[in-house]
Amino acid sequence: MMDITEQRKTYGLFMSLTKWGIIGTIGLVILMAIFLL
Repeated sequence: MMDITEQRKTYGLFMSLTKWGIIGTIGLVILMAIFLL
């Protein structure tokens, strides 16, 4: 079992990666819309 501090760090990392993944995906879609349409 992990302790709560380890779980909080893991959760924070997961949320950070998720946030930047969504931002990156939106940015990519916007760039595609600009250059491909």
